[in-house]
Amino acid sequence: MCSSDLSKSVNLNTRRLHKQLSALAMQEAYIVAGFRTAVTKAKKGGFRFTRPDDLAIEVIKGLVKTVPALDPTRVDDVIVGNAVPEAEQGLQVGRIIAARALGIEVPGITINRYCASGLEAIAMATAKIRAGLAECIVAGGVESMSMVPAAGWKTAPAYSIANDEPDYYLNMGLTAEAVAKEFNVSRQEQDEFSYQSHQKAIRAIENGYFKSGILPIPIEEIYLDEKNKRQKRSFVVDTDEGPRADTSIDALAKLKPAFAAKGVITAGNSSQTSDGAAFVLVMSEFMMKQLNVQPIGRLVSSAVAGVHPRIMGIGPVAAIPKALKMAGLSLSTIDLIELNEAFASQAVAVIKEAGLDPEKVNINGGAIALGHPLGCTGCKLTIQNLYDLQRLNKKYGMITACVGGGQGIAGIIEKI
Repeated sequence: MCSSDLSKSVNLNTRRLHKQLSALAMQEAYIVAGFRTAVTKAKKGGFRFTRPDDLAIEVIKGLVKTVPALDPTRVDDVIVGNAVPEAEQGLQVGRIIAARALGIEVPGITINRYCASGLEAIAMATAKIRAGLAECIVAGGVESMSMVPAAGWKTAPAYSIANDEPDYYLNMGLTAEAVAKEFNVSRQEQDEFSYQSHQKAIRAIENGYFKSGILPIPIEEIYLDEKNKRQKRSFVVDTDEGPRADTSIDALAKLKPAFAAKGVITAGNSSQTSDGAAFVLVMSEFMMKQLNVQPIGRLVSSAVAGVHPRIMGIGPVAAIPKALKMAGLSLSTIDLIELNEAFASQAVAVIKEAGLDPEKVNINGGAIALGHPLGCTGCKLTIQNLYDLQRLNKKYGMITACVGGGQGIAGIIEKI
């Protein structure tokens, strides 16, 4: 080949590359698959001895298998949301999960926006793909509240903040008390809301509404029996453990306040501490067409907002209008809403203050019944929302949550 021909060939390939890069930079990002584990009770449930990294690896491996045309090494990044990244969730757990699930070539990162981490991971993946910085990202979250407590193993508050702004470090239960007082949410309202959460969750499980989104996880445990002999047992975790068929409004009303002596927040109207993992596969339109993969949905918009830490539970009220504005939608166009039930007081207050239709909110129950594995929850709710939109042939969903420290998040989902 002469030099002029070589030059023409290089110029042609360069133009093609520029054209591909330009196309990538304008790509929409789509969710093509999503799985979550069942959510188990912290310290006494099916995942109490299962490391969070192992749990995440199982979900990601199962997720990628649903897209056989995808070479796992083509995943550009793994974004792992985690609220307390220390101990078994430390040591850059996102990178460890990526390498063990998909191969040493695949990078990973741990992110933390506390209870919003799982949804924030999807928002970051979507933004990177839309910007042309990636083609395929696994995004979601994992949390083991059995192994790592909600506040971590060591808290080290700053004296200046504790002295000048003590509300910044206020216990989550006390923020729920503050919301109940400021927004006039009675104990009776909270207990009734909590009871309905359990009832809806039980019906959903009985009807199999969660099955398509849950990846069954095989567990093998080694233990000592009553004769101090080594034994082994195996079982599969495939059903959420939290909902209680035996609960009642009367039983909830008899529970004592858990955080303030004369308060209204109890263990029964608070979210359950839990273990779980959830991930989605986010892909560019270019790669989807290349692999002949069909999408199940997309994150249309996602917004975060700040509120005073003392009433952090009201955070969604500030985030929801921002997300709707970004999406160019009105609240009336949203068909189904997943509102994380950190506490019944804040859930009831958010429904009232944000003007949400209660009939659209948490149609299959929420975290009071189903549990709240912190960094996992945002992605878990996204998966549930997508499958409900499919099942009911609806178009738009919303995921929203309050966030420790005084924040709110809201994401708008479209079923494709």
